[in-house]
Amino acid sequence: MKNKMWKAFGLFGLLASLSLVTPAETHGAEIAVETSTTLYAKIDVPVPVLDTATSDGTILLNAGEGKTYEVVEPPKDGYMKIRVSDRQGYIKSSSATLIEKSVEKVDKSALKRKEVVDYALQFVGGRYVYGGVNPETGVDCSGFTRYVLGKAAGVTVSHSSRTQSKEGQTVSYQNARPGDLVFYGRNGSINHVALYMGDGKVVHASTEKTGIIVTNVMYRKPVKFVSVLN
Repeated sequence: MKNKMWKAFGLFGLLASLSLVTPAETHGAEIAVETSTTLYAKIDVPVPVLDTATSDGTILLNAGEGKTYEVVEPPKDGYMKIRVSDRQGYIKSSSATLIEKSVEKVDKSALKRKEVVDYALQFVGGRYVYGGVNPETGVDCSGFTRYVLGKAAGVTVSHSSRTQSKEGQTVSYQNARPGDLVFYGRNGSINHVALYMGDGKVVHASTEKTGIIVTNVMYRKPVKFVSVLN
């Protein structure tokens, strides 16, 4: 019994020190696959489910051997709280074995956006060529975003930063997601576009001197954020 109790406390201690849901990264980044963990009690011997954590509690039902129930509260003073259908009750901790079950949920939208960013990053170090349309041979800023979005997401945008800024849906910096477009300008006119990576960074065909690079999104003051992936 002592071994089971320590096993139960150890398992709950581990879960208490960890988040049950994989945490998101810093601002703007996203998780494409979310993992959640739930704890269950597998009944080892038939045991009554009580309305209180005491031996004289009212029996709600009898849990049969081999049945599995979600654990609501960790073992304490020899009892643990479980969920039974639409009710909750207590069983003796020594009567069950604790089991962890993990489930992965795929966010297809976040996954697609990650694919767009990953596709763009393979061209870092490539040449900037004014009017260029292919990062393999040289590309300008809008040619780069147009190429990446077309190849990685099947989304068609114009070959002009000013025109791209009018396509899609305007979003705030706080709501910008990986794969969105970031526009920069001067004297009220947009003259540059970059691809937002999340985490406060962009990848873009910058200048003839620097080529395709990764920089902080605030290396210049952004004029506008636009999403064409919604």
